[in-house]
Amino acid sequence: MSQHHQADQTPTPRYKPYKGPAGGWGALISVAQAWLTSDNALKNLRMMLKTNQNGGFDCPGCAWGDSPESGMVKFCENGAKAVNWEATKRRVDGAFFAKHSVTALLEQSDYWLEYQGRLTEPMRYDAETDRYQPVSWEAAFDLVGKHLNALPSPDMAEFYTSGRASNEAAYLYQLFVRAYGTNNFPDCSNMCHEASGVALAQSVGVGKGTVTFDDFEHADAIFVWGQNPGTNHPRMLEPLREAVKRGAQVVCINPLKERGLERFQHPQHPLEMLTNGDKPTNTAYFRPALGGDMAILRGMAKFLLLWERQAQAEGKEAVFDHDFLNEHTANVLDYLGKIDDTSWDEIVEQSGLTLVEIEQAARMYAKGKNVIMCWAMGITQHRHSVPTIQEIANLMLLRGNIGRPGAGLCPVRGHSNVQGDRTMGINERPPVAFLDALERRFHFQVPRENGHNVVEAIHAMLEGRSKVFIGLGGNFAQATPDSPRTFEALRNCDLTVQISTKLNRSHLMHGKDALILPCLGRTDIDIQAEGPQAVTVEDSFSMVHGSNGQLQPLSKLMKSEPAILAGIAAATLGSKPVDWNWLVADYSRIRDLIADTIPGFKDFNEKIKHPGGFYLGNSAGARRWNTPSGRANFRPNILPKDLIHERTHATGRVPDLIMQSMRSHDQYNTTIYGLDDRYRGVKGQRDVLFVNEADIIRLGFKPGQKADIVSLWEDGRERRVKGFTLLAFDIPAGQAAAYYPEVNPLVPLESTGDGSHTPTSKFVAIRLEAASDNGLIMARSA
Repeated sequence: MSQHHQADQTPTPRYKPYKGPAGGWGALISVAQAWLTSDNALKNLRMMLKTNQNGGFDCPGCAWGDSPESGMVKFCENGAKAVNWEATKRRVDGAFFAKHSVTALLEQSDYWLEYQGRLTEPMRYDAETDRYQPVSWEAAFDLVGKHLNALPSPDMAEFYTSGRASNEAAYLYQLFVRAYGTNNFPDCSNMCHEASGVALAQSVGVGKGTVTFDDFEHADAIFVWGQNPGTNHPRMLEPLREAVKRGAQVVCINPLKERGLERFQHPQHPLEMLTNGDKPTNTAYFRPALGGDMAILRGMAKFLLLWERQAQAEGKEAVFDHDFLNEHTANVLDYLGKIDDTSWDEIVEQSGLTLVEIEQAARMYAKGKNVIMCWAMGITQHRHSVPTIQEIANLMLLRGNIGRPGAGLCPVRGHSNVQGDRTMGINERPPVAFLDALERRFHFQVPRENGHNVVEAIHAMLEGRSKVFIGLGGNFAQATPDSPRTFEALRNCDLTVQISTKLNRSHLMHGKDALILPCLGRTDIDIQAEGPQAVTVEDSFSMVHGSNGQLQPLSKLMKSEPAILAGIAAATLGSKPVDWNWLVADYSRIRDLIADTIPGFKDFNEKIKHPGGFYLGNSAGARRWNTPSGRANFRPNILPKDLIHERTHATGRVPDLIMQSMRSHDQYNTTIYGLDDRYRGVKGQRDVLFVNEADIIRLGFKPGQKADIVSLWEDGRERRVKGFTLLAFDIPAGQAAAYYPEVNPLVPLESTGDGSHTPTSKFVAIRLEAASDNGLIMARSA
């Protein structure tokens, strides 16, 4: 069935376990389908060969770094989906909205909405007809300026950013918003790796990973925590399997058995494809309790301390790197005291692993001379995520595994420029040094008070304290927790503005006044007054490189993100503190301003001419610790007393299951490319709850039966999603998993990470109730 038919029809759901490896023929077939159904196949074939190439464009998918090797094909399966999804010929224009009211569009799925095509002209919502209608760019900019200038305080506006925005757009955005007078920058980082930034800044002085792409070639142990690279970062699979091949340990810690963490068949290796061979991507696989990672890390550290004391007593080689500890770290004795205070019983009970398994993981770590620790949202979306990440850093510091080749910390970022946007100043809690640099360069009083993160912005809109919402990309309505309350928050605004490439649900959850402003994507040629323009992005390894669009835009009415932001800024502030339109005539002028105000970007315009871009540098990677102590800090946190929140206990109910949300293989963030999840065997359905078969039976259900999922949280609100099929799956007892954003309504807005304010989407206490529709599908794993 083609994607077009899937979008317009209801497919028959089915489940069949997938036997193949990650990648391989399944990936090639998927790429071919994405290409053929783009309605732009010939041009897109040529364009895909420009993905991640020098002089080409940066993939709009994940933030995994580019291999330094050259090659004709430098994109993965899901990168190809992202490119073809963006580079479609289908369009959403005034004629489309004349046919479809907002009320009617609300009945459609997220997949159907985005499938309709690219937004090609600016639109304004008309309440009388319940339709979006065409509006001129000048009128749109004037409307935004009018609303912003009418607010009693700049802090009554929210300025959201998606991780897709380029460095140039992000810098221009933050400059405009701070000149306007606020630090209200809720952004997608708040919902994913915020905990990484907070934790690492306190531990090692920088909120980024410390490794480079080359380090993976020199590591003799790689730990992968709470991550599914086969779907979310497929290009990571090759370094993992190459590490296994050369004899390194690759240790995966993840509750679900994910195919990409088991074995991989490289689609670009002809012999491997012809013989249907594959290679393993791990040497050990541990399946913890949800939220149990910190206990595992503490247990590993406790074993290291035991072995260190034994080595000292027996006069053997030390387990700890004492030279590194003495020269570079602080608080090690306090941390070792916390290890002694943590009992083995507490560690085993909370971790979900046996003591033997924890010891095995510890021995693999101790054996490695150069170790990399990778993690993603399986670590960052818990209440205790900041202490967990600091426990990763603690473990690495004990053996000096930061700041040397083949070793370091690697938070694997999601969206393609989410790290770059933070570097450019998209931060509700900006560093003082950055604000000082802005004041010196632009001569205006920069706001100093912290602004709103995502959760705080939603509360402010709900309570009427914020009345204007501007979204630079993304799908805020579907990316956020507690969906009905987020929808209400957006509808409570006087104005919502969405700068977007494609139609999504955020356009339908609009304020009293609303604009859709169509922007160019990463694949589109961007021509401004001074000629064709390139933009830049920063990957997870702090590499900055250029991106040049390859396709003619579908409409002359589409504008680039910098051009749209310049138009809004000029309508709001005039030519203060800069001539906005002059800046966007040539993006090199924006890069000159970046070079003037952000460390590491000196000679920016020259550096991006270098093939592959340039390395920003990393202070911790060079063993320079930008902390108050001037050293890397051990953080002596205690394990959580109880993983279950007190508001869950206040319901008086014991949870049936603890659920995590996750992506399917046919999606990227909130973008749904199709209704299948190949590696997990699901086809034609997304309303699925993955549950251990014994738990299904224990709770009085049958595999394939439909159930309502109810969140356990005491605040007077019912959080329920209806009619989810119970899929018997290989998942640890007591756990469940379901797709994001379908289960976002179950995540309470108040359930956030301590210190990060990130929604706790990986730990949701639920109960199951029988649904009215109890039809069965084949739903038992082999």
